[in-house]
Amino acid sequence: MACKNCETKPVIILPNSAVSHCKQCFFKYFEKKVNKVINQYKLIEEEDHIGVAVSGGKDSTTLLYLLNKHIKKRRGIKLSAIAIDEGIQGYRDKSLDFIKKFCKEQEVDLKIFSYEKEFGKSLDNIMKTFKGVPCSVCGVFRRNILNKKAKELNFTKLATGHNLDDEAQTILMNYFRRNIKASSRLGPITGVLKTRDFVKRIKPLYFLTEKEIATYAFLKGFMDEFNECPYSKDSYRNRLREVINDFDNKYPGTKYNIIYSFLEILPLLKSEYKNELNYCKTCGEPCSRPKCKSCEYVETLIKP
Repeated sequence: MACKNCETKPVIILPNSAVSHCKQCFFKYFEKKVNKVINQYKLIEEEDHIGVAVSGGKDSTTLLYLLNKHIKKRRGIKLSAIAIDEGIQGYRDKSLDFIKKFCKEQEVDLKIFSYEKEFGKSLDNIMKTFKGVPCSVCGVFRRNILNKKAKELNFTKLATGHNLDDEAQTILMNYFRRNIKASSRLGPITGVLKTRDFVKRIKPLYFLTEKEIATYAFLKGFMDEFNECPYSKDSYRNRLREVINDFDNKYPGTKYNIIYSFLEILPLLKSEYKNELNYCKTCGEPCSRPKCKSCEYVETLIKP
């Protein structure tokens, strides 16, 4: 099967369509899809200072490259990168070396913050006594740092590398956990209320699959291997990823249908929960309860 546009040897058969693309045609398809999401949902506006949350993985690396390429065609927009060092020996230290090098090549300013400095312990040290799921602690601390530092750095928006697979997993996780309120904050641009206390997240890779992004990153030569966090294998999300992938293999289009069905009801969810915002009585960060989960973890895991 040849490339549908130029009849040359293909490098990928697109999921959900069986359309083949050669290397160059795939790049055009991929970048056009990202630009369409940016324009359709107005993810980037004039005078924005976009902070890109980078981890050194295929998603955030691809995102940083594409946003850097995108803003060069527009005036008055600033781009910076922000990375979180959770303190995972043999994993995060290696990815941070890659991030530093990549940001230097892209001429993008990079700021790095750590759990150790912000909370008093690295994730590795926390896990020596914590018997729960690592991702539950890590995700809470990561979101807390990203929002606080995004405000300090005067970011108007925070771009994340979340893709179609990630969003489909999150939607179902919220359904399974009966946490529909959390789903109201999803979508290509997150949040329900417009407030300076919460820096809105944007997801330019929203309609691209994990397979497409991995292919793009590999063909662009960003990385020759993809490393996963050693703590992620036993997570709730990872188990659900396996289930969704199995369904999508047997019934192609499952992931897309989850996303597009969700987007149909998203306006109703945002309307229903538009006034649902509290502030943590300890740290003052916006949250859905009297005390944010981050402060609860600090009190129980770091300062018992």
